[in-house]
Amino acid sequence: MLSNHMGSVMRNLLILGVGAFYLCALVATDTQSEPHGDTTLTEKDGVLQLKKEHFRRALREHKQLLVHFYTPFTKEAHRVSAAFKDAAEALKGSEVKLGVVDVSQEKDLVKELDGTRHPMVRLYISGDIHNPVPCPDPQSSASILTWFKRRAGSAADLIADLSQLEASEELMVVGFFKELTHEYVQVFYAAAVDLPDIHFALTQNEEISRKYSLTQDVVLLLKKSELIKAYRMTPQTSNKELVLFISVYKMDSVTEYNGQTASQILSSPVLNHALLFVNKSSADFEEISSAFSIAAEEFRMKILFVLVNVAESRNGRLMEYFRVRDFEAPLIRLVNLTDHVTYHLPSDTLTAEVIQEFCQSYLDGTAKPKMQSEPIPEDWDQKPVKELVGMNLEKVAFNPDKTVFVLFYLPYSKASSTLFPLWEELAEAFREQEDVVIARIDASANDINMSTQGAYPSFCLFPALYTERMVVYRGEKKLKDLVRFVDKEMEKAKKHREKEDEERRKYKEAQEENTIEGRETKDEL
Repeated sequence: MLSNHMGSVMRNLLILGVGAFYLCALVATDTQSEPHGDTTLTEKDGVLQLKKEHFRRALREHKQLLVHFYTPFTKEAHRVSAAFKDAAEALKGSEVKLGVVDVSQEKDLVKELDGTRHPMVRLYISGDIHNPVPCPDPQSSASILTWFKRRAGSAADLIADLSQLEASEELMVVGFFKELTHEYVQVFYAAAVDLPDIHFALTQNEEISRKYSLTQDVVLLLKKSELIKAYRMTPQTSNKELVLFISVYKMDSVTEYNGQTASQILSSPVLNHALLFVNKSSADFEEISSAFSIAAEEFRMKILFVLVNVAESRNGRLMEYFRVRDFEAPLIRLVNLTDHVTYHLPSDTLTAEVIQEFCQSYLDGTAKPKMQSEPIPEDWDQKPVKELVGMNLEKVAFNPDKTVFVLFYLPYSKASSTLFPLWEELAEAFREQEDVVIARIDASANDINMSTQGAYPSFCLFPALYTERMVVYRGEKKLKDLVRFVDKEMEKAKKHREKEDEERRKYKEAQEENTIEGRETKDEL
């Protein structure tokens, strides 16, 4: 759902080509490192079903290989799979080949290619396994074909007269440039490649210029030829800034969360999300919705405003994640998709002014997350694996005399529950070491006021230091690797602790000397 699947977004254009000599060397190296076993390339509906043992062979045989790293049985996987199937048929006979990697099965390959991180769709060119080109999240086969078309040639149509605009029924981005050779145009083209689901066009037509009162280089966002928003280009305008502008203003100021809008919300480059949980059938819905919309206009490009109807049963998982019950509505939660820390609007009055003040305090860094916590179990520390909750997490984790290794989990996640036996084994391995604590915490039932730097389940170690520090574990989920990690971090912490103790000793001595000098001065007086 919103924070659980979110995740983030993270798009960097990488080098498109490499020298022939380098490629030959790369292919030779990859051939030597090819794992033994069946290297037969299998297809389904024209799409390669890629596995570790033949991934490099696929790279060698196809100049352009577009790969989707997918998690089975998710809506996103179903949508992209359908798009891949149709696109594969349309691209048959070209130098482009499409393939998929099942992240639940090909764990070694996924680890090697970091396949669980965005982007989930990547283009590998000329056998270069190390520098894939990020592909925008494809909404359809048409967006895949448009992306390749724009990469290969002109990324925008040229509009010669006003009638071409007026005939368009779809959302359109139009660049008005006095000189088509200007550097602005290259930024415009780059944005078009990153947004293949939107129609891009260029014009120098004077009639269009007069209609929209244009006097300088500008990008227009239009719908049915009506102006939604204009963006003035400057020499400092970057592709990232232009993509952000278009991505934000192609959506309404408030977007209702549902099956059709979920992918738009999750792929938005705006990572701060304000969610209004409200019953659309309630008597005060129009008043609250209006206040939320007024506030949204002030924070475009900074905060994405999302409306969640608590009366819609299909929104149950999202409400479960934010721990919102239908009878508690209306209420507002604000979350950043990179750290998962949730902020609660500390007021029952949902006026535009109150919402605006809350959002501004969040952006200013003065808002404080309202922490929710399960009650501390009476026997929380009686078993090998300690059961933490929000109220005692920081107290236990930041104990300067203990090395604390915590599993942040989601109870309804299979990926989390399969780790429980491993965590019990780890606790047994350190049972005799009183200075090591192996613990776990339900991240869905307790607010975590710290960034675990990724999706759950997550492994975080807190060294035995006075300085509050956290180390995220990203290695193999095997007992010997976990034990080795803990031992290694304890050795590191021991060296840092010696420095801390020395600094604390010097500070204490300096304080004592100051106290003595103060007394002597007082006696002299």
